[in-house]
Amino acid sequence: MSIHSTGAHRAGPPVVEVKGLSKEYTTGGETVHALRDVEFAAESGDFVAIHGPSGSGKTTFLNMLGCIDRPTSGDVLVYGEPTARMSEGRLATLRRDKIGLVFQTFNLIPVLSTYENIEYPLLLQGLSRSRRQERVRRLIDAVGLDKEARRRPSKLSGGQRQRVALARALVTETHLVLADEPTGNLDTETSRRVMGIIQSLNADRDVAFVVVTHDPMVGDYAQRTVEISDGTLTDGVRPSPREGQPCG
Repeated sequence: MSIHSTGAHRAGPPVVEVKGLSKEYTTGGETVHALRDVEFAAESGDFVAIHGPSGSGKTTFLNMLGCIDRPTSGDVLVYGEPTARMSEGRLATLRRDKIGLVFQTFNLIPVLSTYENIEYPLLLQGLSRSRRQERVRRLIDAVGLDKEARRRPSKLSGGQRQRVALARALVTETHLVLADEPTGNLDTETSRRVMGIIQSLNADRDVAFVVVTHDPMVGDYAQRTVEISDGTLTDGVRPSPREGQPCG
């Protein structure tokens, strides 16, 4: 099934595109087909929710998009560049510079403050101190964490840690952010606040968000939804009920 953006045409290739993607695992002598001949694309400014139950292939698909795992067949193109045959070193650089990743468990560094966790990818890139400060301060303000800038993760709520993870994913100025169950560890009110922030960042920064989730509420904020079941994607495109309304 081919799942492509339905938004307005933008110059250049999609920020991420999947062609004939399949992923198989062998466990206990049996072959498990985690993904089956998947086609997909997202452009800058898209907001796609990939919805499906546990075991449907959501996380495997996100790992493929993020070049964390390699496909059995097919390819993932990031900013038009094929990745299936890239070296591990090139893939690591691509993830560092071009893809923002938001993990279900946040993956913040416990000994670093909010500011330092957000800054960390820029240290890896070797940016100057002044450029790091400008980017980090701008994002701390965007996600509403000014008062928590010096706090470590253990002193933050789940929603605050999720916002730190979002800011860290965006600090490299990527146009592609992949999020794994961003509301999975949050209560309903906090989930809506986090999704509202994601919606705002998507609109204000022209960033493509691809979010995998089992939570139907997430689809309320997305521009389109795609259902995944048994490793196959089904087009569930629909306008968001919140489109054109103030962000939550």
